[in-house]
Amino acid sequence: MKRYCEDFIYQDLKKKMVFLGGPRQVGKTTLSQSIAKAHYQNWVYLNWDNEENKRAILRKQWLMDSDLVIFDELHKYPRWKQWIKGVYDTKPEWQQYFVTGSARMDVYRKGGDSLLGRYHYWRLHPLTIDELPPGISAKEGFKRLLEVGGFPEPFLLNDLREARRWRRERFDRLLREDIRDLESIRNLQLLSLFVDALRERVGGLITLSNMAADLQISPKTAKNWLMVIEKMYLAFPVYPLVRQVPRAIQKPPKVYFYDNADVIENDGARLENLVATTLLKRLNFIEDYYGHRCSLHYIRDKEGREVDFVTQMNNEIIDLIEVKHKDADISSHLKYYSDKLKPKNTVQLVAELKRSYHQDHILVTTPIEYFQNPPWKI
Repeated sequence: MKRYCEDFIYQDLKKKMVFLGGPRQVGKTTLSQSIAKAHYQNWVYLNWDNEENKRAILRKQWLMDSDLVIFDELHKYPRWKQWIKGVYDTKPEWQQYFVTGSARMDVYRKGGDSLLGRYHYWRLHPLTIDELPPGISAKEGFKRLLEVGGFPEPFLLNDLREARRWRRERFDRLLREDIRDLESIRNLQLLSLFVDALRERVGGLITLSNMAADLQISPKTAKNWLMVIEKMYLAFPVYPLVRQVPRAIQKPPKVYFYDNADVIENDGARLENLVATTLLKRLNFIEDYYGHRCSLHYIRDKEGREVDFVTQMNNEIIDLIEVKHKDADISSHLKYYSDKLKPKNTVQLVAELKRSYHQDHILVTTPIEYFQNPPWKI
């Protein structure tokens, strides 16, 4: 299937290098080769994880008439930034470069001159309600996203047992290969327990000092591990909105997983995680394509008034979103913050809702209806 950002990435490739980050097995290699097959005659694919390809990369061995060179997992080379800068600055005019990796390549920058101005950075996300393969209805897609997650392989297979096996194998490879290669973490077993603890706390406030005490690690280590799993596109923190919110709590994040099925079996938590991943995907697209500064937050004040999600664009509040499984009555906290912050949109998303409605400038609707018009459909 054609991915949501494919055409936009191809347009960017005509101007600069493109760096594509995203979780392991989200479809980066498939997308890069799909673009290559559709638009290029003499393209070459080189994967750093392949020993023969690695030697070819280091020796710069590919045909001069190649019009597109794809470098996969290049960020695992400690000096990749300096290397690709040298290649780009001496390349033939007709040659274009596509660099993909299962880590945030915008943070793995160590030493050397900046690549600023030489590339566009894109982030590829799993499938969501607003990006489903042809032939799969929104209702069926929503069900699969909650049960097996949005990564293409388990989503298309739609088998709970196989999805569990796939998830375990992916997680093992992420720990034993990717994190080991990029981070100096001594005890991967404890890191695995840390991630499991986060899986059980999706949607709740994460107090890292308490988790550290439970695992008998330092709070500094817990904070570092959270940064590592964010860099590796395993999970992402959402921090509270502090500005514009009197008596807002200051520090504890919430954590959500890119693979919706990573969330420990809980209908409410998986639904909230699905909304979080869909919102982040949209905000990342707006940043990557339009160049706006976007962020995702939640609200909670010292009186306990809380709203699940707040989206910001260029420091302006765009959406206030509350997520419910069945409750169609509008949240009093949502009403309170809607009146106080006056966002462009105030929405309560209800998974099991018979009929959408407006009340006091608040839209109550289903996730399927709300996410049906994504920003990439322009």
